[in-house]
Amino acid sequence: MPNGSIYVPQDDKFKWGTPSVMYELRWRETRPERRRRRHVMAAAGVLIFTALAFYRAWPMPFVIGLAGGAAVWGGDAFVSWRMFEATAVWRGKRSGATRTGRLLRRRLGRHGYRVLDGRAVPGKTSIDHLVIGPGGVWILDNEAWAPDTHIAAYGGKLFFGEKAGTKIATGLVEAATSMGELLSRESGIPVEISPLLVVHGGRVKNGLVSAEGLTLFPPRKAARWITGDAHADLTEDQVEVLARTAARILRRMP
Repeated sequence: MPNGSIYVPQDDKFKWGTPSVMYELRWRETRPERRRRRHVMAAAGVLIFTALAFYRAWPMPFVIGLAGGAAVWGGDAFVSWRMFEATAVWRGKRSGATRTGRLLRRRLGRHGYRVLDGRAVPGKTSIDHLVIGPGGVWILDNEAWAPDTHIAAYGGKLFFGEKAGTKIATGLVEAATSMGELLSRESGIPVEISPLLVVHGGRVKNGLVSAEGLTLFPPRKAARWITGDAHADLTEDQVEVLARTAARILRRMP
């Protein structure tokens, strides 16, 4: 029986659900179970911290025990919330481009970097962010993956789970080359553009993967990678010229 089992009746609410919808439904269904576990952990925390306070002869051991239990409860709630929020872009509840753009401006702006969002080479390709700064020029795109997707490189090849990532890498490398040639010609300043992919969700091996001419990492590492990946020495005037030229020749995407 295709996509099902003759022994287990299929639940209609999952029949047409996408993986992201099914994930969210499952998360909400298991909320009581997570709360019970959290309460048990908090109770254990109260006992442990109270016993520790008595052992150390600390004042107000019962207050310390309650505070310790509350800290355990709050810590588990925070971790649970962070895990769910990490899938927000994949679930379509957040914009990956908006999040990355905000992080880039906040962390790179004070270092003389310019960030242009949603740009495209006319008639060719589009990217989410173009970053121009003293250390060079980069393009960044955003992709979201399911939380259980392992992202790694094997034998110099990029993989998203069991799927090869060559098509994604090739597209971004070609986009970087096209933009680099156009920007160099129009500005009179020779530049090479490095392609980067910001991954929302999934499990990036060791937090950073480089393969097939492309570097991938989660959004929080984007600004740090750019400042540490200087491949040019551009003056403030050159950065300004490149930024103005890019704003003029690269079509802005909606």
